Amino acid sequence: MHSEALSASTDPLSQLIVGLVLVLLFVVLTREAAHRVLVALVAVSILWLLTYLTPWHLITLEGASRALDLNVLLLLAGMMAVVGVLKATGVFEWMVGRLLAGRGGQPLLILTILTWVTALSSAFLDNVTTVIFIAPIALGIARRLEVDARAFLLPVIMAANIGGTATLIGDPPNILIGSSADLSFVSFLVTLGPPVLVMLLVFDLYMHRRYHDTLLTARTLRDDGTAAAIRDRTLLRGMAWICGGILVGFLAHGVTGMPAAVPAVIGAAAALVLQDVLYLRSNTPSAEERQHGILGVLEHDIEWPTLVFFALLFIVVGAAVDTGLIGSLAHGLESGIRAGQEAFGFGESGTLFFAALLILWVSGVMSALIDNIPFVAVSIPILHDLTATLPGETRVLWWALALGACLGGNGSPIGASANVTTLDLAARDGTRVTFGEFLAIGVPVSLTTLALSSAWLAGYVFLGNSVAATGCLVLALLLAVPRYLRWRGSARTPA
Repeated sequence: MHSEALSASTDPLSQLIVGLVLVLLFVVLTREAAHRVLVALVAVSILWLLTYLTPWHLITLEGASRALDLNVLLLLAGMMAVVGVLKATGVFEWMVGRLLAGRGGQPLLILTILTWVTALSSAFLDNVTTVIFIAPIALGIARRLEVDARAFLLPVIMAANIGGTATLIGDPPNILIGSSADLSFVSFLVTLGPPVLVMLLVFDLYMHRRYHDTLLTARTLRDDGTAAAIRDRTLLRGMAWICGGILVGFLAHGVTGMPAAVPAVIGAAAALVLQDVLYLRSNTPSAEERQHGILGVLEHDIEWPTLVFFALLFIVVGAAVDTGLIGSLAHGLESGIRAGQEAFGFGESGTLFFAALLILWVSGVMSALIDNIPFVAVSIPILHDLTATLPGETRVLWWALALGACLGGNGSPIGASANVTTLDLAARDGTRVTFGEFLAIGVPVSLTTLALSSAWLAGYVFLGNSVAATGCLVLALLLAVPRYLRWRGSARTPA
């Protein structure tokens, strides 16, 4: 009963200790001195040692259980199981073959296709589900073209985070923001869709320049008509219905109230049952041979290190919530806005733009360092207070929070669930991306998209959403048309 009586201490020293543990966790992960699961496990162990053996109660076992985000963990596990069953049909090899057919000599075009498919899927599913499906395809393409898989994987990760920013369901923080600020799916898409479109076009250009030389060395493939065939069409047809049902479950969240994990787990159960039933129709296995289906998926397709790492990371961040560290950061954000308003004597629009800019960049930096969900959850009541006192169209503050929380995730390998999931899938396939390699691409992408967001916020505040959206669409057209004309010209040029 003693542990149940403990409550987290919220004094400044406790907050400082948790802050130091978070910083050390990030530094050690950056240096890659040990496996990230071990690093996170040591961090949690330190927090518990201090909680139970010193006067500083940082997070109890009961607090840790509350900090675990079962929605994220079960969503990941469920979709990994679905992908495991899909692998058995041979559909990923078939999709790789179809994508390479006729484009085997155009690896940059393949990169563009993967990037845009990932971004659009992330907007209407969610970024974690998308990368679980797209990563095996990207790895297969890289293997066939005999190029560094990072040239496809890293763009896929970052496109998923950028694309997920555009809609209510694309990234978990958006669901929290939409629910609290009464923002609909259409509001997200209409407001954030245009700037995200510009970001994706700029991002695509950057990825082409960054990986141009790497992809020039790709092996040229010719379509010889021998693309991989589907191994189990009956199972694939059933999986198409199951995946469609999962998608409907994701999209119907506003009606049913089901978190994303619920349709994912139900879909995983249906997929495993279907696989088992079809297997038994054509086989009469012995007891020993029954180790197919769910046991194979549990052993080979569910990334347990990823799930354990997320669970431990949630506990560390939970300590930051329980001790009030994240609350202090959020209140510091509010104080910074007030101080800026008084120091510079901003008018109505200037004050609103300064507040939006500060929220954007603080949430962007924080999302690169810790999970963005608890930061957004604590920031929401602060923003409610701000929107009640600041003048003008204060809805822009919610858009600033959404942009910063989602786009900042590209800033580090642990900045978003999609990052960790894809990197673990790649490591299992034999492709290892170091912390430094990710930062070398992710930091410029994150800074660029946050800078573009800053420009859009200025347009929104000073010119209005209609003008800002129109400007984004015109800019997107100016960026897209020359690219399209160049691709058409290259496609007509004989190889």
